[in-house]
Amino acid sequence: MRIGGYQPRHALADGTGPGTSSEVDQDHRIFDRIAVRRHRDRAAPLLGRVRPVLEETASRLVDRLDDTTLRFAQALDIGGRGVVAPLLRARGIDVVSCDLSARMLACGSGPAVAADEEFLPFAPQSFDLVVANLSLHWVNDLPGALIQIRLALRPNGLLLASLPALGTLDTLRTALADAEADLSGAAAPRVSPFVELRDGAALLQRAGFVLPVADADALELSYADPLALLGDLRAAGETNALVLRSRQMPPRALFAAALAGMPAPEGRLSVRLNLAMLTGWAP
Repeated sequence: MRIGGYQPRHALADGTGPGTSSEVDQDHRIFDRIAVRRHRDRAAPLLGRVRPVLEETASRLVDRLDDTTLRFAQALDIGGRGVVAPLLRARGIDVVSCDLSARMLACGSGPAVAADEEFLPFAPQSFDLVVANLSLHWVNDLPGALIQIRLALRPNGLLLASLPALGTLDTLRTALADAEADLSGAAAPRVSPFVELRDGAALLQRAGFVLPVADADALELSYADPLALLGDLRAAGETNALVLRSRQMPPRALFAAALAGMPAPEGRLSVRLNLAMLTGWAP
């Protein structure tokens, strides 16, 4: 079967097979992929709330195409939530989108495949461009996923990826931990760990990319209502999917207490979204 004009490559039942990510030991998973999909399913109808932020990060990422004289014909959009594909099509590029959530894919248009980033179902050398905007940070085996992306690229194909970087939501992480410790005497992990910028180029190189580059970017977000931050995280599908997350209902006062403890100069809560912008070429 052909999907969107491209021949898919199916992983074997045990998660092995040409170009697939090796199966992550169940005891060493960081993220619950079923929860990630459910969160993205739930976020699909709310996406308009955070579309401006997604469009801004996508625009900054896709603008890196202006730094090369090469022209790309066929692209894979991984987890673009309906904002990346239009930017690429405006440049005359044919695009296939994929996402773990079929409901999220319905927010966009054009050829689309519901697929797990950890087991991409595309044949080798299917694309000459892959763009992954804020979509790879819930992957358990990031080096393995990058290897699969590199194999899906044609020679001299380009990967553009953005990931939340270390420092993102640090004030929220600390505030939640402190508030929960005060309320219940213990704190469960509630904010995802993020990649360090300095590791970005090394990850690309490890996955077989050449001329790897990782540079920093940032968005400053401001909220008059601190609770709106939690609403935006939910609308983006970015709520807690850690394997070690607590399955119990959090203390009723937790989130209000945590947000009240975060600095809010001039009555507005400021949140910094640190971005690791990755660029790598298939050899």
